[in-house]
Amino acid sequence: MAIRAGRSALHLHLLALAFLLILAAFPCLQARVDHRKQKLRGRIGVRKKMEVMQQDDEALVKLENAGIERSKAVDSAVLGKYSIWRRENENEKADSRVRLMRDQMIMARIYSVLAKSRDKLDLYQELLARLKESQRSLGEATADAELPKSASDRIKAMGQVLSKSRDLLYDCKEITERLRAMLQSADEQVRSLKKQSTFLSQLAAKTIPNGIHCLSMHLTIDYYLLSPEKRKFPNSENLENPDLYHYALFSDNVLAASVVVNSTIMNAKEPEKHVFHLVTDKLNFGAMNMWFLLNPPGDATIHVENVDDFKWLNSSYCPVLRQLESAAMREYYFKAGPKTLSAGSSNLKYRNPKYLSMLNHLRFYLPQVYPKLNKILFLDDDIVVQRDLTGLWEVDLNGNVNGAVETCRESFHRFDKYLNFSNPNISQNFDPNACGWAYGMNMFDLEEWKKKDITGIYHKWQNMNENRLLWKLGTLPPGLLTFYKLTHPLDKSWHVLGLGYNPTIERSEIDNAAVIHYNGNMKPWLEIAMTKYRPYWTKYINYEHPYIHGCKISQ
Repeated sequence: MAIRAGRSALHLHLLALAFLLILAAFPCLQARVDHRKQKLRGRIGVRKKMEVMQQDDEALVKLENAGIERSKAVDSAVLGKYSIWRRENENEKADSRVRLMRDQMIMARIYSVLAKSRDKLDLYQELLARLKESQRSLGEATADAELPKSASDRIKAMGQVLSKSRDLLYDCKEITERLRAMLQSADEQVRSLKKQSTFLSQLAAKTIPNGIHCLSMHLTIDYYLLSPEKRKFPNSENLENPDLYHYALFSDNVLAASVVVNSTIMNAKEPEKHVFHLVTDKLNFGAMNMWFLLNPPGDATIHVENVDDFKWLNSSYCPVLRQLESAAMREYYFKAGPKTLSAGSSNLKYRNPKYLSMLNHLRFYLPQVYPKLNKILFLDDDIVVQRDLTGLWEVDLNGNVNGAVETCRESFHRFDKYLNFSNPNISQNFDPNACGWAYGMNMFDLEEWKKKDITGIYHKWQNMNENRLLWKLGTLPPGLLTFYKLTHPLDKSWHVLGLGYNPTIERSEIDNAAVIHYNGNMKPWLEIAMTKYRPYWTKYINYEHPYIHGCKISQ
């Protein structure tokens, strides 16, 4: 969080410097125009001279007006008024004095360098003294209310020494050069902080919060204390009934899975017709069972399986498992050196434990896991359901296998974002401008899946990517290849994405969505989650539940 705050502060500092640089350039422009006027006076007649001077004046006015319009377009709530020479500020904002002090400090640093280079040591010392006073007064303040009473005196004193400095030292070219140097330095700091922020956010995304770990441990212990007859769920006859609404949810996060199930059932019109097929790993198998035995989803049916019990899912059948057992892949994941794990590593996001889990790749084996079902709705564990989803079973997929919401807007999220089109296996078979789509809420026609041998297509591409030359890692790139021209686009209101990384999603778009998806690093169960989006998720958790309360999981 500190890295994010520091990066925001540097962005503001960068914008302030840029604005000051524009202001510093105006006197240079005026000087050039004046020089041109003087040369013209000696070369042309009075009439011609007046016409040219008028043209120059008009050009200058246009430039000044453009600058003024540009400054109006800048959000004053963010940047403020970067005019350090004005005594008064109209329409003062809550942080106008804070911004003014920051601007004064920028100019004080520039003038201190100029004063020292011109041997004006008294002025140099005075600037340093005022700079230290302003720094002490400003401290960590971000609003005027946080400033000490002495701030006004500091602003006035700094304004006086800056006015003196301007009279003695102002040099358009030199001021501009200094501002450019400061702008470049600030830009480099922003880049560095951005890399650190990326590294830390990726690291945070991999962690399991203590509360969720505690919850899983307590539930696991209590599950294995139950007698075998008490470990069974009711309504097992519904598990293979093709006339009901079946959901596939693969997760190792008990709390996240509970939100998916709870939100689906609470918004369902006929809960008794819904069947949840949960698959988890052996570490969380007991916890997942215990949670839903204690908190059954109303009249709905639920069943929990352990992925390690699928004996057919082995390295001789599954290319991903075989590749994960290879020496090259172990080197890639487990023997990464300092450079690989540095903040600047572009591959860091792909070194996430989720890519090692078969839970993530099980989505390509749905007919093998559920051989007697015709259709199934696949849900990720970082989604929230906000309305009845049964309408999805009525959507005609027109002979396609996958029903999904497309994610391409203009040039974003098209195939060339995910796949290596410099490789002929990709470029000769796929359109780089083909529209991408999202995992997270997908309606799969399992009958068409079997007819078109989707799992076989997936195996073909996965085998060809053993050296990661077609795509890096993950399940979306092979999904795009496997379901190419076999995906039916669903209406965007069914599935709104981005709550795990995009802070600008419209409130109306979220409220009207059937499913909202926290794809990205800022998952709602993590501390780095975006505060304004968390309530959509937390509303489906009972924080007074003994297990949750006992593990100190809070909103």
